[in-house]
Amino acid sequence: MARILAIANQKGGVGKTTTCVNLAASLVSNGRRVLLVDLDAQGNATVGAGLDKDAVAVSNYELLTGEATAQMVCCRGLEPGFDVLPANGDLTAAEVSLMEAGEGRERRLQQALAPIIDAYDYILIDCPPALSILTVNAFVAAHGVLIPIQCEYYALEGLSALLDTIERVRQTVNPDLAIEGLVRTMFDGRNNLATQVGAQLLAHFPDQVYRTQIPRNVRLAEAPSHGLPVLQYDRSSRGAVAYMALASELLRRQGASGQAKGGVR
Repeated sequence: MARILAIANQKGGVGKTTTCVNLAASLVSNGRRVLLVDLDAQGNATVGAGLDKDAVAVSNYELLTGEATAQMVCCRGLEPGFDVLPANGDLTAAEVSLMEAGEGRERRLQQALAPIIDAYDYILIDCPPALSILTVNAFVAAHGVLIPIQCEYYALEGLSALLDTIERVRQTVNPDLAIEGLVRTMFDGRNNLATQVGAQLLAHFPDQVYRTQIPRNVRLAEAPSHGLPVLQYDRSSRGAVAYMALASELLRRQGASGQAKGGVR
């Protein structure tokens, strides 16, 4: 059965989608079966996996409104090697529909993923940059929340609100939800503030901050415009090396073992 991780931070521009796409590719490189679920109406994770978000026949709009199954929506990101449940602007309408729905609206994604959960080792959910009903759906479906965080003052301000939301979901609908870890992104060790904030994170979350730091890297920033994870765009770049290290650290933490193959076809 897959371990489902929501990649979340309500603050935009912290490397959330970058982490989702590149961690997925790095886990595939480690022999794991991976599904990426794009829950952001901007569809950036879909594009980053090499798909044309405007050309997909069905998307997560149909998935969340019950008009299509996960098997019908699933696409293969050919170059990255992982499967994708894609998103585009239609997802905004799905959010409105969920807001108007009655009981059980927060479980739509969990129910949609249930038939395919055994086909993967990891399901990574790219959440929107807001604590919305879509994010709540991701938290209800997930086993853990992975939080990309930029080492700056305002990032710490927003972190408390995110942790409060996770706790509320844990207390009400998903008691098994855990904080998978915090990943320091766009890290520049030459910046004193980044170093100080990183130290604060380690002090407050000593067992949850990943030791791997994702650096600011031009090749990492360029890769999405080519529809590729950085691992396929420039495997020797600092960004690619960092995400491979992050995947290895995640696997070590979970004691994951065994090769994987397949997916929903």
